[in-house]
Amino acid sequence: MDKPEWLTIKPASTEKYSIIKSRIKELGLHTVCVEAHCPNMSECWSSGTATFMVLGDVCTRGCHFCAVSKNQNGINIDQLEPVKLAQLVKEWKLGYIVVTSVCRDDLEDKGASHFAKCIQAIKKENKETIVEVLIPDFDGDIGALKKITDAKPDVIGHNIETVSRLSPKARDRRATYEQSLTVLKNVKTLDKSIYTKSAMMLGIGETEEEIIKAMADLRDAGVDFLAMGQYLRPVSTGFFIEVKEYVTPQMFEHLKNIAENMGFLYVASGPFVRSSYKAGEFFIKSKIEARNLSIKVP
Repeated sequence: MDKPEWLTIKPASTEKYSIIKSRIKELGLHTVCVEAHCPNMSECWSSGTATFMVLGDVCTRGCHFCAVSKNQNGINIDQLEPVKLAQLVKEWKLGYIVVTSVCRDDLEDKGASHFAKCIQAIKKENKETIVEVLIPDFDGDIGALKKITDAKPDVIGHNIETVSRLSPKARDRRATYEQSLTVLKNVKTLDKSIYTKSAMMLGIGETEEEIIKAMADLRDAGVDFLAMGQYLRPVSTGFFIEVKEYVTPQMFEHLKNIAENMGFLYVASGPFVRSSYKAGEFFIKSKIEARNLSIKVP
C-alpha cells in the first residue's frame, strides 16, 4: 500500500539536533525516539524535546507494532541512570520532560522502583520541571504502580494502543485491553491529583464505532488526555501487523471533535501524532501550571 502525500515528513535536523544526539550517546541514555523509529524525532529534538527511555533498550514483551528490541531478559540496569537524567534535564533547562520505559517482566517489581527513582531524581534537581511518564502495565501489580504515583509525576500515561477487538492481534498476550484500562483507573484511585493520558494507533483495521467505544472506555477510566496517530509498520516482515488503512487528516479531525465532546481535557489527533509528541505538551503544561498556581495562591 503506497503512502499518501500527507504522510511525507521533511527532515528538520539542526545543530541543536546534533548536539542532543551526541550528548545522549555520551551519557549512555536511551530515547524512545530512536528505538521506536519515531517520525517526529528530528522535529522534536530540534526544538529541545526528547522522550527518554529508562530500564534499558530491550523489552521483555513482543508487541507486533513496536520496533524496540525484544528479549525475554532485559539488559543490566544502569544504576546511575536517575542521576544522568536529572543532570541532562538541568543542563538543557527543560520545563517539560517525558520519561518512558521498556517492559521488564524479568525484574521482581517489573522495574517500577528504578523508574520511580528516575522521577524523584528529576524532581529533586529540577523543581519547576513538569514530569510526564509513559508506563508499562507492570503486569497489573498495583503495588508497583503505587511506587510510580508516590514519586509524584505530573502526568501518568499508559497506552491502550488499539481497540478491544484488535488488542490481542497487536499486543503481547500479557498486555490486555482490560488490564490497561484498570491501570489507568488505578492511577486515579491512588492519586486523583495526577493527570492521566492514553494513546491509540489507527489504521490497523478498526472501525469508527470501535474507536468511539475505546474513547468512552478511557473516559470511564478517568483519562484526561488522549493522543491518536497513524500506525506505520516498522519493517515489512510477518512479525509486524500490516497497515490496513491510511487515515485521512479529515478523519483525525473528526475523531478529535468527538473526543473533545466526550470531555477529554486535551486531544492530539493526526497522522504523525504519537503518545509523547511535543504538540500536546504546551497545552498540558499550561493546565498543570494553572492548577499548581491555584494551589499556591490562598
